[in-house]
Amino acid sequence: MLLIVASDPLRPRHPDAHFAPEARAAREAGVEVAVVDHDALTRGDVSRAVSRMTTEGVAVYRGWMLRSEQYAAFADALARRGVSLRTSGEQYRRAHELPGWYPDLAELTPRSAWTVGTERAEFDRARRALGGGAAVLRDFTKSMKHHWHEAAFIPDLDDGDAAWRVASRFLDLRGDDLVGGLVLRRFERFTTAEVRTWWVDGVCVLVGAHPDSPHDTPPEAFDAGPVSGAVAALGLPFVTVDLALRADGVWRIVELGDGQVSDRPSTIDPAALVDVLRRGS
Repeated sequence: MLLIVASDPLRPRHPDAHFAPEARAAREAGVEVAVVDHDALTRGDVSRAVSRMTTEGVAVYRGWMLRSEQYAAFADALARRGVSLRTSGEQYRRAHELPGWYPDLAELTPRSAWTVGTERAEFDRARRALGGGAAVLRDFTKSMKHHWHEAAFIPDLDDGDAAWRVASRFLDLRGDDLVGGLVLRRFERFTTAEVRTWWVDGVCVLVGAHPDSPHDTPPEAFDAGPVSGAVAALGLPFVTVDLALRADGVWRIVELGDGQVSDRPSTIDPAALVDVLRRGS
């Protein structure tokens, strides 16, 4: 396996400080490490981004988030250099964007509806499809949960004008970073911090805290078994699944993401993540 990590913007031959611990752990385990210019990837200069790539083989990326089209271009550029990302462009999109994974996990996650575009009429269509009650707003890849009351939480979907004010603020804050359309998720009350689980080839290989609450360790009774069949059926090579315990005692999927761009909480040893990646196909 080749591990590709985002490079340091100021020292382009070195890993970004955020991913340096994983790069170091990989080298200590005998895994070759290469760097890629993330900034060049995001501005469309793909040839420059991969210009330091000299090794061929199967690779896993660990770096900052990329739009699905950016990742696909990245994968194509690597393929021309003899490097095959374990996660294809199509698989990345399915994991990275909610509409890609939601239909297969709908029974295990809050009910959702989303828009095509960002017009008020589309938003109202999705709002009515979800029905009344409280909801959480996001786009295809990200919420603004740190702006909870102004740009994330909608107390009552039946109040169209108030809901649209939240959506408008969300659109202002996301700006050009918006991905896809607006997603409305039925609000569910959780009683635990989120648990981040890591899956390789459909098997849960690592369980830990969520990066937002790295010291909130999962409960001893936590068991990913109830969601394992559905996650495995997705056929995705490397994903994370964030779960939280609902007030009625049921573990619910809050988010699924591509593992390559999912943050590792500080309380998970980087060597442990590298070890499970080495076992993948």
